[in-house]
Amino acid sequence: MRVVCIYREGQDYSRSVSEWLENFRRQTGREIETMNPDENTGFCEAYDVVEYPTILALGTNGEVRASWRGRNLPLINEVLYYTI
Repeated sequence: MRVVCIYREGQDYSRSVSEWLENFRRQTGREIETMNPDENTGFCEAYDVVEYPTILALGTNGEVRASWRGRNLPLINEVLYYTI
């Protein structure tokens, strides 16, 4: 599966997202793909991403298995399930 975090750098929420991503990497040893919505508008339109940050867990065929939207970031264990 593929897990993608879509957010903009330089926003008021960016620091908390960066810290969450670093904590995820440190605790699990896994990386989450990050994406700038301004550089990937087609992806955001296809998955109807209009709120940032958004974390998407995508299946092998590109279907959305889980999503988290907004400033309340999920627990690391919730996302880790989709990276295994």
